[in-house]
Amino acid sequence: MSNIYLVGFMGTGKTTVGKLLSQRLKKQFIEMDEFIEQREKMSIPEIFSQRGEGYFRKVEKDTLKDIANKKDCVVSCGGGVVIDNENMEILKRTGLVICLCADSKTIYERTAKDKNRPLLNVDNPQKRIEELLKIREPFYRKSHIFIDTTNISPEEVVDKIVKVLNG
Repeated sequence: MSNIYLVGFMGTGKTTVGKLLSQRLKKQFIEMDEFIEQREKMSIPEIFSQRGEGYFRKVEKDTLKDIANKKDCVVSCGGGVVIDNENMEILKRTGLVICLCADSKTIYERTAKDKNRPLLNVDNPQKRIEELLKIREPFYRKSHIFIDTTNISPEEVVDKIVKVLNG
């Protein structure tokens, strides 16, 4: 079977849901940002501050190409991976793309205490979330399936995904 890619904005539950889904389906779980951190031997915030977002996006693309060669995995993708059309083509060609979404208030509440979010280290993170969501929405819309995680538990999200997979 092909891979299952979880995409969506930060704080929508990709990693939490991905771990639970991989256990349920007995598949390997890959957290793309962790994969990048191991490859680069530095944290995502360090990559952003020392090398810039452009460098990070190049590493992200190379990492995605490597992961896409694997089979039968559940992959939690970085929140911005979809903003590159080639990345989206790779995702759709090698697996099922499931977009997890949530409203901006929920995302803010889920990410407010996490300092490992370089794109939100700004004066008004709530406003930045809204701006980024607006920019990324057309890209997220290219996904195969959408699940709103705003008012449901990670386990309920997994149940919805499994139901879709069993079709």
